[in-house]
Amino acid sequence: MKRLTVLFLLFLQYNLTAQNTSYYEKPPVFSVCDTIVMEKLEACFDSQVFKLIQDNFKLPQTVINDDYKGEVVVLFEVDTMGIFKIVYLDAIYESLKAEMKRVFSLFPKVKPATYNGRPTFKQYSIAIKIPLENQFKSELKSKTREITKLEQQAKQEYDEVNKSISSYKPQAYSSQLNIPFTHGDYSKFGRQMNMVGTNSHTASKPYVYQEVSGYYDFQAEKDKLKQTRQTWFGRKLWNEHLVQLQSHEFWFTLDPIFDLQVGKDTDADFNSTYNNTRGILVQGGLGKKFNFYTSVFESQGRFARYVNAYAESLKAFGPDPAIIPGRGIAKRFKSNSYDYPVAEAYLSYTPAKFINIQFGHSKNFIGDGYRSLLLSDVASPHPFLKLNTKFWKIKYTNTWLWLRDVRPEVTEDGAFLTKYMANHYLSWNVSKRLNLGFFESVVWTNSNNRGFDVNYLNPVIFYRAIEFETGQDAGNAILGATGKYKWNDNINIYGQFILDEFALSDIKGGEKSWRNKFGYQIGAKYYDAFNVDNLMLQFEYNRVRPYTYSHNTISTNYGHNNQSMAHLWGANFSEAILIGRYHLNRWFANTKLIYGVRGLDFNTDIDSYSYGGDIYRNYNDRPFDKGVKIGQGIRTNTFNGNLQIGYLVNPESNLKLFTEVTFRNFNPDATTETTFKNDTVWFSFGLRTDLFNWYFDF
Repeated sequence: MKRLTVLFLLFLQYNLTAQNTSYYEKPPVFSVCDTIVMEKLEACFDSQVFKLIQDNFKLPQTVINDDYKGEVVVLFEVDTMGIFKIVYLDAIYESLKAEMKRVFSLFPKVKPATYNGRPTFKQYSIAIKIPLENQFKSELKSKTREITKLEQQAKQEYDEVNKSISSYKPQAYSSQLNIPFTHGDYSKFGRQMNMVGTNSHTASKPYVYQEVSGYYDFQAEKDKLKQTRQTWFGRKLWNEHLVQLQSHEFWFTLDPIFDLQVGKDTDADFNSTYNNTRGILVQGGLGKKFNFYTSVFESQGRFARYVNAYAESLKAFGPDPAIIPGRGIAKRFKSNSYDYPVAEAYLSYTPAKFINIQFGHSKNFIGDGYRSLLLSDVASPHPFLKLNTKFWKIKYTNTWLWLRDVRPEVTEDGAFLTKYMANHYLSWNVSKRLNLGFFESVVWTNSNNRGFDVNYLNPVIFYRAIEFETGQDAGNAILGATGKYKWNDNINIYGQFILDEFALSDIKGGEKSWRNKFGYQIGAKYYDAFNVDNLMLQFEYNRVRPYTYSHNTISTNYGHNNQSMAHLWGANFSEAILIGRYHLNRWFANTKLIYGVRGLDFNTDIDSYSYGGDIYRNYNDRPFDKGVKIGQGIRTNTFNGNLQIGYLVNPESNLKLFTEVTFRNFNPDATTETTFKNDTVWFSFGLRTDLFNWYFDF
């Protein structure tokens, strides 16, 4: 049986001296072999093993007396410390085994074998013939069989991937990922994208990193903010993503999300306000053309009194008490708070240099201002498909949206009504200074099992023509235009115009018909204002006539989840905004002043008419056809002021420490159960991963 075992072991071995030397493998090295070239190290190892055995082996007397002719089979290894150890011995005489153990105990310590530069075990077998004078005809054999070149490459695959992951270099800044859209962060590179002579397109947001990286060096700016931290915890807190992996084929980052706030509303009867958001953010890329992003939020909160009241006025059908503005449907948490989970995600694919395709669940924005009268991010996240095509002086954005109407009167069998929106926006750089944009949108519902109308999938068709073909009441089409003029490198003037419906005869007659449903925006931005680096000042005026965005089929209004898809005030308002933003290193400060006039509905048994501010109401419920003007109904003067000061904790995850104060004066000229004079001072401070815009100025 022992003979069979030995033969089996020998069968598995190949001649060590004939083994091809691999670039990744190196045999054990005796000190006398240190200067030998790599290709001859195996032969040197063989000869030294045989020499040590020949110099030290003494044939036992009993073997000499018996005139024995045979062999001693030895299976040995050199461990990771370079020490020789006998694993198995086979011989007829116990004295031969003992002598062989003694000889191997005299072997010096050597440099261990290495695999890909790391110490490793190496096993060999040798058959020593007795008597010794025939020994050098024996062969020393490695236990591991010779492998092919392809197998050798396969053995290195994991180590190569692991090696490439070990050194992370940011790739997000050249990727097709969206830059999280916050007005404050976008102002940091606003000047670079709006300098005279650039061929940038700034209205369609959010931007992708690759687009902006041609004007703004993200990595250089982040390097300026980097702090010297030696510990792992210090680097992760102040400079790096929590998890960051990379190879030549992919990159991946993971970060926690926090929005932890506490505050005090002087107008509220509860003790404090708070927000407790925890979540996770994952983003990455596969190859150069495909990127992904997902964020999951779990939140509980109680806000200022006027915010809570507005959230509950948006209540959806069913038991849930509120919709948190811009976030989504909320459940009751404890007695006077809300629980509102939110998830956002998208895939971004760039099959060719001139086109980017995104599919996800998030928000979009069109415009250069703080507000948008075309498409805004004030409503809850929603599914979308977007194509951005850029060539010559043109950028063409197609967006298809899946929206919800959650009111009781439009639900069917307890399910919310699905409606759809399709948008075209063409941005054209007419000259080095002038940009013009043209916008078209249509909203339709699933009435008569219509579903998603494939007519609107055509990215270059005019929606008005489709609306006439399918019936004028089958959809709500809106037209718009934008413009921007670069006065110089630091100042640009921008504007928007939205047209829902108009009657030229009524305009000429000066009768202010209800049919003249339009709005406009005019604004200006001043970068590095008064020669102060990183100071941006902005002025904006918005004005929208009553009944704009509404429809006679109330489910085809321009809204989602009881919120407007354009300006958060709906319609029937005028508004002036003054904004200042400043940052220095990691410190930042933002201030915002908003004054507006709004026209609200009475919503009483005596007066239940629609005065044009609530876009969810049927415009046929109007009290009159002529003399329609902004502020009709309950004329309400509104002032919102906000000051925020903060510190950027981690530039990679955009984690910010901040404190802010909000002052709001709401002054209607008539009082109802839901509309009354209100003054609010709201203090708060917290720690936030800043990924989206919060709008509390309603």
